[in-house]
Amino acid sequence: MHRALPDVRDGLKPVHRRLLHVMRLLRLDPNSAFKKSAKIVGDVMGGYHPHGDQAIYEAMVRLAQDFSSRYPLVDGQGNFGNIDGDGAAAYRYTEARLTEVARLILEDVEESTVDFRPNYDGTLEEPAVLPGAFPNLLANGSSGIAVGMATSIPPHNVAELCDAALHLIKTPGACVDNLTQFVLGSDFPTGGILIDGSEQIVEAYRTGRGGFRIRARWAKEELSRGGWQIVVTEIPYMVQKSRLIERIAELLNDKKLTLLGDVRDESAEDIRVVLEPKTRNIEPELLMEQLFRQTDLESRIALNMNVLDKGVVPRVRSLREVLVAFIDHRGEVLERRSQHRLEKIATRLEVLD
Repeated sequence: MHRALPDVRDGLKPVHRRLLHVMRLLRLDPNSAFKKSAKIVGDVMGGYHPHGDQAIYEAMVRLAQDFSSRYPLVDGQGNFGNIDGDGAAAYRYTEARLTEVARLILEDVEESTVDFRPNYDGTLEEPAVLPGAFPNLLANGSSGIAVGMATSIPPHNVAELCDAALHLIKTPGACVDNLTQFVLGSDFPTGGILIDGSEQIVEAYRTGRGGFRIRARWAKEELSRGGWQIVVTEIPYMVQKSRLIERIAELLNDKKLTLLGDVRDESAEDIRVVLEPKTRNIEPELLMEQLFRQTDLESRIALNMNVLDKGVVPRVRSLREVLVAFIDHRGEVLERRSQHRLEKIATRLEVLD
């Protein structure tokens, strides 16, 4: 349970927290030089996380992929995989350092802002939770399967989350209906269009359970002699582009897509999937409806905000409860930091006396 579910305060699972902690100890700040991933994985495994090196490296790779994480916590150099589903290079070939977002999550960790606990063999100390000056749980989302329970939190826009948190500080009694005026819905790194009605979205945030239907973004492109084609520029979150195109091609061969003539992948850095109609007289909307029905150009992202309360008890929380927990944690961090600084001043005054 504690390995699979994130903490409501910093939005991290133990493996991610240990990765960030080790990278801080190695001084891999956003403006420092990169270091081999093998060194980072080795230090995490040897000192804090006695599990498989592949599991640790895969967790680190996900933190570095800009199509998996809305706000990557790791700045990777080398081959960290792509949206087609190709894997990352082995850890001896890649290098990494922290991003600015990760620096915010770690900010003031050395100023007694959080509790430290012994590591698995009692030789070192690790933070039980990070200070988290960034609403990471909702901003980056999380997913995991524990025994008899699971969590699935899609990513959100951090500016919307900060506006909602500020509103909650000013008016502590604000309900989910008020907060959804700021947090309009999920915001995925791969883009796409959320097609659910506002009532469904509000209900999902109120109960902490539900889901979002997301569609690819497309546009009609005019060709010469009255012809046209459809260009898809954004695909749903967690859909592998190569697998999606293979599936469309299979349906085309099986004569199940009666309105589609051909599919081509013209992507470079940006996604560009070209769909050619069978005849120019077909309505583009009808063609896309057929594709949305039968392929992953429309997919459903589950919402199940099952998180650890104070790092101990799992509970499904509403949007309001998650934001309140984040604000309370930041308040506690602020108090502990101020107390630590006052103690240092008192110690210094005593020395001067």
